[in-house]
Amino acid sequence: MKKDIWNIAERMRESNVPGLSMAFISEGKLSRHECWGEVEAGSGDPIQSNTLFNACSISKFAASILALQLVEEGLLSLDEDVSKFLISWDIPEHPSFNSRTVTLRRLLCHQAGFADPQGGFGQYISEYGSPDMAKLLRGMTYYCQQPIELMAEPGSQFIYSDTGFCIIQLMIEDVTGESFDKLLREKIFEPLHMNNSIIVTSQSGIRMGSAVGHNKHGVRLKESHPIYPYPAAAGLWSTSADLALLVVELLSSLQGNSRLGISAETAGEMIKPQGCFKWSGLGVFLESPDGELEVSSLGWGAGFQCMLITYPKTGTGAVLMMNADPGVHQTQSLLGHLASLWQQGQLI
Repeated sequence: MKKDIWNIAERMRESNVPGLSMAFISEGKLSRHECWGEVEAGSGDPIQSNTLFNACSISKFAASILALQLVEEGLLSLDEDVSKFLISWDIPEHPSFNSRTVTLRRLLCHQAGFADPQGGFGQYISEYGSPDMAKLLRGMTYYCQQPIELMAEPGSQFIYSDTGFCIIQLMIEDVTGESFDKLLREKIFEPLHMNNSIIVTSQSGIRMGSAVGHNKHGVRLKESHPIYPYPAAAGLWSTSADLALLVVELLSSLQGNSRLGISAETAGEMIKPQGCFKWSGLGVFLESPDGELEVSSLGWGAGFQCMLITYPKTGTGAVLMMNADPGVHQTQSLLGHLASLWQQGQLI
């Protein structure tokens, strides 16, 4: 065990990673949670079990679970035209793309035909506040100054899109009359006892003691806690253990034992290949490296990187989060290395 501890600490130093949080799932249950390093490089403040990290795009995994709950409740539909559910914004008409409809299914698997604005939406700026989703989609905010339009025929191609999840968030808020933040808290965080998960859309929402972001050299970012004020796409701050509980819920749902009311059939849709892309599920990505289905969700932004992987057949999984942007994809970063060790049974 001492060798394993030394190896992880040494790898963190070599990779300029100040802090690391890892959670592991076995037999469909959270089995272990480990914390390494510091909240901020050189601070001496240790990463603890309740230290929040920026989950970045893993927010989309949580948003997808919420959307499926509302499908079960009959408030949303996977395959009906989303125009039926949107009140405060309309899908823009496009003369060249009128043969297929925009659906929740296509939004969840990034095949609805929407792309992000050039350069993306950017980070929270206090001067401009948190954007209203309807105004953002109309191009009426600092974060997006051109109306969102279809860039491809729905269902024709994969375009990774924060925009699609902004539309999903707006759908959810329109059909329920509640804020996305409140729904996520009441319908997912509280029932699953995810006590260290919050939606953050401004600097004032950062919890004291949250992990500080660092660049690939291990240097603290000028903006210590980067915020993406688009909750469904990238607004979640959480811990590896809390995200593992969300994975456990997916695994339980697949067995017909959901705590959130999601049927095995609906959960099964989440991990099925969608459209013409076998690696794209509903809010997750799919691989079969050794013939066994691997389900994943990845998060990567300024100062942070994280990854979530699970194998439904065996009921195993892992969530890894670090407060550094390594400048390379998860498969090439410290997280990918640690995930490989776990898959080989060397972190157990």
